[in-house]
Parts: sequence; C-alpha cells; structure tokens
Amino acid sequence: MPKTYRALGLMSGTSIDGIDVALIETDGEALAQSIACATFPYDDDFRVQMQACFRNRLGTQDPEVAKTEKDLTIQHAQAVQAFMIKQELEPKDIDLIGFHGQTIWHNPAEKQTIQLGDGALLAEETGIDVVNDFRTADVKAGGQGAPLLPLYHRALASKLPKPVAVVNIGGVANLTWIGGESYDDLMAFDTGPGNALINDWVLQHTGEAFDKDGALAAVGKVNENLLMDFLVHTHFLKKGPKSLDRDEFLRFMPTGLSLEDGAATLTMMTVQAIAHGLREAGKPVPTVYLCGGGAHNLTICKWLEQATGAQVKSVRELGWNGDALEAEGFAYLAVRSVLGLPLSVPGTTGVPAPITGGILHRH
Repeated sequence: MPKTYRALGLMSGTSIDGIDVALIETDGEALAQSIACATFPYDDDFRVQMQACFRNRLGTQDPEVAKTEKDLTIQHAQAVQAFMIKQELEPKDIDLIGFHGQTIWHNPAEKQTIQLGDGALLAEETGIDVVNDFRTADVKAGGQGAPLLPLYHRALASKLPKPVAVVNIGGVANLTWIGGESYDDLMAFDTGPGNALINDWVLQHTGEAFDKDGALAAVGKVNENLLMDFLVHTHFLKKGPKSLDRDEFLRFMPTGLSLEDGAATLTMMTVQAIAHGLREAGKPVPTVYLCGGGAHNLTICKWLEQATGAQVKSVRELGWNGDALEAEGFAYLAVRSVLGLPLSVPGTTGVPAPITGGILHRH
C-alpha cells in the first residue's frame, strides 16, 4: 500500500495577492484529498517591493532581490505557522511543504527561470521538510517550465468524462486539456494574460486590486483595434507547449481609454486568448472548468461561453477548491518530487521525456 503523505502547498502567484496555503493528503499518484486552505494577503508595501523585482535577471545576486527573497520566505513561514495554529497542527503532523516561491523572471528560450524563495530557510523556520525550485530541472532539459499543475488536474479529473479542459486564470492563464488516462492524452500551455493586466489597470485607475465580478468590463466597450493587434502576437502563432512571463503583454495596456473600456478590452484579450488555446488543444470539449481568481469574474465566464460555445463552470461544481488549487498542486508535486515521479511530461511543458524536479531541504 503506497504511503499517504500530509503535505502543505504554498503558492504566491503572478497577481501578487498574497500567500495561499493548502493542506492535502496524497500518495503522489491518483489519491489526492483536500483538507483545508487559507489565504494570507500581502500588504501594499510588500506588493510594491515584490513588483520591483520582476524581470530582474540577476536574481538574488542583486542585494535588493536577496533582501526581498528573505522577506518573502519569512512571510511564508509566518503564514504556515498561522495556518497550523488555526488547524491545531504541529510540525510533526506534516510530512512535507511544497514551496513554489515567487516567479520574477521566466525565459525558457534561454533556459532561465527564477523563483524567489529560500527553501532551506523555510525548513529551518517551520521545522518541516521543504521541496522548492520546481521549474529549473524542466527548463534545463529544454521544457517550458510551465504550467506544472496539469498532472494534479489529471489526478483530480480521473473520474470525469473525457475530453475535459481546466483553465486556471491567475496572473497568466493556462489550460490543461485531458483527453484520456495516459501522459500522451495530456496537453497544457499558457494561453495568454489572465488577471495581471486587468488588475494592474484597475489598481492604477481606482486603487482597487481587481475588477470585482467583472463589473467594470461588463459596462465597457472593447477597443477592437487594440484587440486585433493583440491577437497577432507571436505567442498565438506558436504551438503548445508554450509558456509566458507575466509581463509579456505589457505593451497592450491601453492608453487614452476610459476605466470601463480599458477593463473591457483587457478582459476580452484574456477571453480570446483562452478561446484560441481551446481551439488549438484538440478535440472540442463540452465543458470548460475555471479555477484561479478569474473564475470569480462573471464577465470572463459569460464572454468565454459566447466565444467557445462550451459550458463554462467553476471547478467548485466538481467539489474542487478553485482558489486553493495551485497551492494544493504544489503540495502534490512536492510528494511526487520526493518519490522521484514526473512533475512534467512532453505534452505539458515540451520537455523531451517525463521528468521529475524540485530540491528537498531537510528541516
């Protein structure tokens, strides 16, 4: 009987909202049971500090980035400790932490990916073994290093009729298309911008962190010229697997548009990029399940149904926790890492063969 691990997953996404903590029980294969989750928001000052590190190719060789990495890691440790107090857990109750860290630079074409997060420090602070640095092995082997959640989606979706698609709308949006049970029936890639540009636009114009329910976009008018310009970006000419840096589409931030029209235009970019990805993935799916922050955006959901003809539902309808899914996924991948199992396969990242990854830090 395979061992069942109790693992914590920690995720800090490209939207820089905060730290998601999720506890699961898993054998690293088909069994994955969600136990509990919580989110610990970043304060505005740290969000600005973190954003200043984006696109810094020096990584922790830059003293400011090194300081931010330490601050980020301590905040993760505090989030773990607060979560465990609330759940009445002690370090001995947890086998492993999967620590994604914060991506600041991602350029697989040059075999580079940088996630801030000190795994050794987190293990020391929490008293729990930590796996981090999930993407480097894949990128060094010629893969895209992203997305890494498809194998977790596959485990959760094992009993669903196929084909089925899961779209995670974080800062960047990514798609998992599952056609069957084998690794060969799995395709995944980043479709384009998710929430990042919409959030940046709304924050810049209102001071709010995001477009709640897509209400601003719903009453705005899409700028068709900017949308057409966006849809001929080279990303849409490439076949998957393919991945994106958070800021790849920054040049499409509108100028001279109203708050509502800018929100509508950026939202339609996200929708059309996902629709394009679904057409590219393979056999059409009757249902698209959304997770991540974008699953709460009612305008994205409505426009995506119109653009694809598929039913668009939240993964909540499957009993999955859409907001905790990424954190849960890195708990799952941490267990797979210590078992030496693949974290990525050719259809998900373009890596030449199934490959494991991650680095284990003992507490």
